[in-house]
Amino acid sequence: MSDNVLANLEDYHAIYQRACERKGGPNAVESLLSEPLSDNAIAHLGDDRFLAEFSKKVFQSGFVWRVVRNKWPEFERLFFEFTIDKVLMMPDEMLEKRAQDPAIIRNYKKVQTIRENAIMIDAVRREHGSFAQFVANWPANDIIGLWAYLKKHGARLGGNTGPYALRALGKDTFLLTRDITSYFTRRGIISGGVNSKRSLNAIQASFNQLQEQSGRSMQALSMLIAFSVGDNLAS
Repeated sequence: MSDNVLANLEDYHAIYQRACERKGGPNAVESLLSEPLSDNAIAHLGDDRFLAEFSKKVFQSGFVWRVVRNKWPEFERLFFEFTIDKVLMMPDEMLEKRAQDPAIIRNYKKVQTIRENAIMIDAVRREHGSFAQFVANWPANDIIGLWAYLKKHGARLGGNTGPYALRALGKDTFLLTRDITSYFTRRGIISGGVNSKRSLNAIQASFNQLQEQSGRSMQALSMLIAFSVGDNLAS
């Protein structure tokens, strides 16, 4: 990554100070921050929870999140609590029937992704012991590499879907929200599409540099940048 690009990046302390000014001081800021799970905790998650969260985020994409959350107990019931081996055995006819059930959101193409992502998880666990261990071992300083893996090998896990699922599961990751994307664009760190390889590499390098300065998680740094810009002023 070009030093000229990272030269446009603010020092961590400047970002933190502005976030404090906007949110009512250090105590207020710290109370708003959340932290990821440890790698050990992630490694002990069930692979069924990864399939469940991937599926939830696929259904929430382009839809009202609250409706999906309210229906989620029925998703769990109809898809065997997302047990990988059971989902893998679901034939097309069963998936079609589930997709017609009014207890869930009736979208057959999205229902199909449940089995497709179970296939991805199964392939990974055969090589790494568990999908959870695979995710736990992936370094946060190349989190965009894990995003790319999910996009390439999973179903409908590109864009923000994969990253939001990883954040919900406790994996240390930054997010490309509107405020964060705007920050990097205004600083001249990225130009054009935020999801281009060049832009993603520049953003990853920026977060890596901020982490070296601060020792904070990617998750906390992501939130601090969001607090430091945009319209989210403290009331």
